[in-house]
Amino acid sequence: MHDAFYGLLISALWIAWVIYWRIAARDFKPVVRRESLRSRISHIAPLVASVLLLAAPPHAILALSHLIWPRNLIVYWIGFVLLAAGLLYTVWARRHLAGNWSATVTLKQNHELTRSGPYRFTRHPIYTGLLVGFVGSAVALDEWRGVIAVAFAAYAFVRKLRIEERFLAEHFGAQYDAYRKEVRALIPGIY
Repeated sequence: MHDAFYGLLISALWIAWVIYWRIAARDFKPVVRRESLRSRISHIAPLVASVLLLAAPPHAILALSHLIWPRNLIVYWIGFVLLAAGLLYTVWARRHLAGNWSATVTLKQNHELTRSGPYRFTRHPIYTGLLVGFVGSAVALDEWRGVIAVAFAAYAFVRKLRIEERFLAEHFGAQYDAYRKEVRALIPGIY
């Protein structure tokens, strides 16, 4: 297996997603309330650590570069499909969220509670999709650093969704409480 080529395919998916995300970020409503810098750092720092672990060159972190299982194309393609599916799920969610989306935890002017599309399955489908994408990248990487990267990413998304949940509960009150009871936060039927 040509590790460099397959690594480039994974990178290409992430780069394409980032380009789309940047273009889609231009359409947004004015912000009414934003999380503090300290709050933002609390979930950005572990997410950056996760990205750095996955993006590090082979054998950059010797103790964590050991293979989990023997490398093979089946495992790689399972990871690739998980990554692609997760990123597509985020795009679907982003399109349903429309102008309410923001990279930071915010409340927008005329903020609406989105319950359509993937928001019927999880309250935070962008985080769900990204987490699936991180899992896919880790599976394709097939090294222990991928496992740690997924743990950091999961922590970051849970931390961020808790902050976001507080904002939304304060803003939407009983309407958001009802939504919480009907739909799981991150993993359908589980969490």
